[in-house]
Amino acid sequence: MQWQEEAIVLGVKRHGETSVICEVMTRAHGRHMGMVRGGRSRAMQPVLQPGNLVDVTWRARLDEHLGEFRIEPLTQRAARLMESATALYGLQTMAALLRLLPERDPHPHLYEALDIILDHLDNPADAGELFIRFELAVLNDLGFGLDLTECAATGQRHDLAFVSPKSGRAVSREAGEPWAEKMFPLPGFLRGEERERATRESLTDAFRLTAHFLHRHVYDPRGLAMPSSREGFMQAALKAFEA
Repeated sequence: MQWQEEAIVLGVKRHGETSVICEVMTRAHGRHMGMVRGGRSRAMQPVLQPGNLVDVTWRARLDEHLGEFRIEPLTQRAARLMESATALYGLQTMAALLRLLPERDPHPHLYEALDIILDHLDNPADAGELFIRFELAVLNDLGFGLDLTECAATGQRHDLAFVSPKSGRAVSREAGEPWAEKMFPLPGFLRGEERERATRESLTDAFRLTAHFLHRHVYDPRGLAMPSSREGFMQAALKAFEA
């Protein structure tokens, strides 16, 4: 068995004296692992840093085997990512989110989104909004997508102002006003109509919104804690809006 494609390094762990198990995200083969012989060498360590774009060839006798990776560097952006708190925490948190998905299950749009976001994570003004959209995409792929396109009560697509904490559906301002205190505000940059740029307030609302549904549908049922890196990312992203 063999395949070859571009991949983004998510992490590595030691395997024996000189090798590592490398975890990557690919377009066609999803999150995938493989052994890299000599992965702890001086030449390979910089290549196998999280966030780097690499060319991967995977080989194994049978499809269900761990197999081996042959890896060549394409874009080494790890050093740049480590210089920014939003980039460092963001990469760690997105990798943790991808680990919630079944291994080898293809999610091409998540791979493409990750590749784009990694090029903007060191810009805190953009990083927060992109990260929230990534969390929403992961929720959707796990089967718990939010419907923010129309009002759950009236079906209208304009003046959407709230999100139901139970259904995950948008609610219009008029229909939701009597229960406003029990619902989440719908951040302006997530509205289907004229989208606004994220502000500190709307980004704070968005972090609360996605955290609620991640806890409810993903982390709590699995007995997992939300990664601490998410809090670090959130604080770094919100700090960008301070005067």
